[in-house]
Amino acid sequence: MISTVAAAASCCSRTSSRSSAASAPRSTPGHMGVRSEARTVFRPDGSIRSRQRAPQIQTSWPLIYSTLKASFGDAQYHRGKRLVRVAQDAAGVTAFFEDGSRETGDLLIGADGGNSTVRSLLWPDLQPGYAGYLAWRGLVPENAMPPAARAALHGDFGFASNTGSHILGYLVPGDGNDIRPGHRLYNWVWYRVADARQLQDIMTDRDGVARGYSVPEGKLADRWAGHLHGDAARLLPLPFRQIVAATQRPFAQAIRDLAASQMVKGRVLLLGDAAAIPRPHTAASTSKAAANALDLADQLAAAPGDIAGALARWEIPQVAYGKQLERQGREAGDHLLFHARPASATG
Repeated sequence: MISTVAAAASCCSRTSSRSSAASAPRSTPGHMGVRSEARTVFRPDGSIRSRQRAPQIQTSWPLIYSTLKASFGDAQYHRGKRLVRVAQDAAGVTAFFEDGSRETGDLLIGADGGNSTVRSLLWPDLQPGYAGYLAWRGLVPENAMPPAARAALHGDFGFASNTGSHILGYLVPGDGNDIRPGHRLYNWVWYRVADARQLQDIMTDRDGVARGYSVPEGKLADRWAGHLHGDAARLLPLPFRQIVAATQRPFAQAIRDLAASQMVKGRVLLLGDAAAIPRPHTAASTSKAAANALDLADQLAAAPGDIAGALARWEIPQVAYGKQLERQGREAGDHLLFHARPASATG
């Protein structure tokens, strides 16, 4: 049997700081989110450019995390461990932690997100690059949606674009993973162009702490609320303008690019966002991580006596998949925010 040591990212690192709740989610198997019926695109003046029926389910990271965590259990899930060093030889790999403890296994899996410690230790030159724009984000209780916002946006997946601006929004599970009508949240994501200096200002939180690439809910400096409201008045149709104004605690994250050309080094490998960060427009980050993991399990099971061979066979298509999604995300984002023509559309 192959033993593994896995470094995993925090459950809340990619969404707001709202709790995923310790109790079981108020969802049932087969009900992992909130249904929307159509995709509606608004012009800046609030008129509808297009509306297409496109039923889908929107979920949230806390709901996915708590569901998977409940299945995994607590025995092998250790919180508060900070990886500081990795050592490996032909027989295995050892992870050393800040508290003085260590764990040894056949493999060390770095599934620790876009700011991966495993990647920084073994691939120190491989770092995400800023895409030139960020995502302002917010959550509003559905029963607190202002009238025009609720009439136009509730129950659908909405979009609106303008110069250097692209916003979208939809309903997601509420606090405690609640998917009951009246208990859900309206989630909006507003992409805005910002140069490196402005990004640095935005990422310095209300306490003066430089956050790097993400400011969680409740930590954004107060002055950015006025900035958001001013930009919303200039750029957004009324329904989205209202939803931004109704948001009590907006937060922000930089959009970054990363696609590793190598995901395996001896007995250590990178998985998910640690290896490749597709832009959110691809809606593929979670499914990519799952695909990485499922294929890894298949390759190891198919060659139980040949870990090196299994990793070599696994790495090639996973690297290609990460690079494909990076290209796709760059094209989509650069088209939406900078009006660049996708490479596939050029002669």
